[in-house]
Amino acid sequence: MRDLSAANAEAFLEMMSAERGAANNTLEAYRRDLDDASSVLKSLGTSLARAQASDIRELLGDLNARGFSPASQARRLSALRQFYKFLHAEGLRDDDPTGVIDSPRKSRSLPKVLSIDDVSRLLAQAETDIAMARDRTEELQRIRFRALLELLYATGMRVSELVGLPYRVLTDEGRFLVVRGKGAKERMVPMSRPARAALETWLQHIGDTAEEAGFLFPANSAEGHLSRQVFARELKEVAGRAGIPVAKVSPHVLRHAFASHLLAGGADLRAVQELLGHADISTTQIYTHVLDERLRQLVNQHHPLAKATKSRD
Repeated sequence: MRDLSAANAEAFLEMMSAERGAANNTLEAYRRDLDDASSVLKSLGTSLARAQASDIRELLGDLNARGFSPASQARRLSALRQFYKFLHAEGLRDDDPTGVIDSPRKSRSLPKVLSIDDVSRLLAQAETDIAMARDRTEELQRIRFRALLELLYATGMRVSELVGLPYRVLTDEGRFLVVRGKGAKERMVPMSRPARAALETWLQHIGDTAEEAGFLFPANSAEGHLSRQVFARELKEVAGRAGIPVAKVSPHVLRHAFASHLLAGGADLRAVQELLGHADISTTQIYTHVLDERLRQLVNQHHPLAKATKSRD
């Protein structure tokens, strides 16, 4: 890009760095997107600086022809929207050619979810493993794992939130946890009785170590607490012993299970949003397939027309 478009793109990237604090990886991604768009637009006889809405549509068509997924196309369009918004704000253009273009529809895959039976088997295996421990070290590791597993399924925390729980995180006699999530936002999540019992057992076994370290799950690491990789590995090992395909299990899948099982049991979507720490309800709406099924069953069981249809059958 050596024309006016190149100067505009550099000015845009400088603004993203200076005013918005964009990370180097983000800036490089924007640069690649703008370079690619500039190349395609040049082949269409125009440029980034002069492109019109019709040109942007042809650009998206080119991305589609090259096999870019709807999600990747939407990301490229988002970069262009930011670019043209900048040009408009700087008085370099009096319009935004992306303003009338709809984002490519991104298909959202349903999250992997463990069944209640699967989770029960995991919990049962964790109990069995403690009883089968060969020595004190292995017993402690398995008691710790059971506490982590119970906490994760009871609260739906992100695994990074779980392993990094500070020691003084319990409130209201241990019935709630105060979790610091993304953006340093705090939320309060209730603790189930099994989770409280498992955590108390763990803390009883490690004595004052947790308080001295400042974490519920201390470890000899740079962070001072257990790493999420260690927990993820232990989870897969327990899943294998429980007869559950290890590819089906991960800490994030357990977070999905927490949300899906709550919704299937009648929980409100907004309440689940709060418990998961989602800033936007749209993020939580990946679980609406659970709500759809529950509503279908509700109508089939209770709507008079549904009952009348069954009686006619």
